[in-house]
Amino acid sequence: MFKIVSDSSMDLNETLENQIDVEKVPFKLYIEEEEIVDNADLNVIEFIEKMKKSAKLPRTACPSPDDFKQLFEGVEEVFAVTISSKLSGTYNSAILAKNLVLEEVKKKIHVFDSKSASVGQTLIGIKIDEMIKQEFSFEKIVDEVEKYIANMKTFFISENLDNLIKNGRIPSWKGKLAMALKIRPIMKAIEGDILVHERVRGSNKAFEKLAQTVCEMAHESGSKRLAISHVNNPERAKSLKSRIQELCDFQEIIIVPTHGLTSLYCDDQGIILAF
Repeated sequence: MFKIVSDSSMDLNETLENQIDVEKVPFKLYIEEEEIVDNADLNVIEFIEKMKKSAKLPRTACPSPDDFKQLFEGVEEVFAVTISSKLSGTYNSAILAKNLVLEEVKKKIHVFDSKSASVGQTLIGIKIDEMIKQEFSFEKIVDEVEKYIANMKTFFISENLDNLIKNGRIPSWKGKLAMALKIRPIMKAIEGDILVHERVRGSNKAFEKLAQTVCEMAHESGSKRLAISHVNNPERAKSLKSRIQELCDFQEIIIVPTHGLTSLYCDDQGIILAF
């Protein structure tokens, strides 16, 4: 019996929640002194409004090894997918949980470092689920999914740079200047870290450039599935999907809303894309 486990950075829509059997270990989110659990009960819109009103940077606490250990027990084979190890200690928590479980019982557990977040993890979860349903062996799934991760690309654009400035992803003076000049940095995951890929003036131009960049890379890599997540911005996600469909031939483009953790880091109106 297989099980897929993820932290709450993996964003799913209602269709995918019914399609993929994933058990999530939630992050804890903090606004001022309030602790918020990033689970199914979280009202994301209310959470975003609280972030806007807070002068302080929202904080996060990654799941503990014990949180993962509880979900690793009870089945023979486990696949875990975590947010990039460059962004959080979650991967290390999952590895420690794996080692603790294997000290007690013989079973198969593999922890995937997504080297991504949000829809990057979503695509990995879909890939694992498809291979399980096709009855591939545990070892074959591990091998193929690790190759998939190595070739995956993740980009995002934040319409609001406040949280990126507060958490140090963009230097304060650069972020404030960018907002004043309406410059939108296109960010990219490189070896699991988040770096600026390109700076474009104006949101519409930035998203057009992103669509063009994605199609160029997808053509080279042969990627056939793309996923877009949005922070309270469904119209932008739909327009980006339409533009990408005009430019290139993905067989499937999935749109999902972000949950708590992704909303915190990408900020209101942000868009994340992975393929």
